[in-house]
Amino acid sequence: MIAALYVQKGGCYFGLDGVDPWDEARDARLYAGPWPVVAHPPCSRWCRLAGLVEARWGHRRGDDGGCFVAALAAVRRWGGVLEHPAYSDAWDAFGLNRPPTGGGWVNADLLGGWTCYVEQARYGHPAKKATWLYVCGAKDLPSLRWGHVADRDVTALVSWCGNRVRSGEKRPRVGKDSASKTPVPFRDLLLAIAGTCRPVEARHAA
Repeated sequence: MIAALYVQKGGCYFGLDGVDPWDEARDARLYAGPWPVVAHPPCSRWCRLAGLVEARWGHRRGDDGGCFVAALAAVRRWGGVLEHPAYSDAWDAFGLNRPPTGGGWVNADLLGGWTCYVEQARYGHPAKKATWLYVCGAKDLPSLRWGHVADRDVTALVSWCGNRVRSGEKRPRVGKDSASKTPVPFRDLLLAIAGTCRPVEARHAA
């Protein structure tokens, strides 16, 4: 069994054998084990536009109600994988090393965590959707589809901020719901990684 934390009700983690989905109503901050997790904590207070949102609307950077710290603790305690946008301020806030954009796993911290950069367009997302992963407790770390996706192979954009795209850009911008969706092949990859992870007690006993 794998617990899928901070997932959308009725989304791609629902209806799967061996997956226990935690949507907003269940409050994934309360997850207390015992299974490894795939965690998608909210990112709006940590993403590259968080500073702009804070300046304009007063929503403080990092003020996500404790979702990220709870997700990080769950991954470290029970094993699993956490997914967040690339360049998330949460990495600096919690002392995690930033991964190289070219790909490959690197040590994230002194607690046995690993991190990497991957673009979800390589797994079927219409936009590039650059992503950072944090994994703890994995028996083996798989080789992913590393590297940057060429612009010509990306059919849509996530950002609605005009200063982040080149002049003359005509590709459509996907809405928030579409942007946040996890492609099924990427979901399956995250579940497979979590399936190899062990809780901290098992790691220390080995």
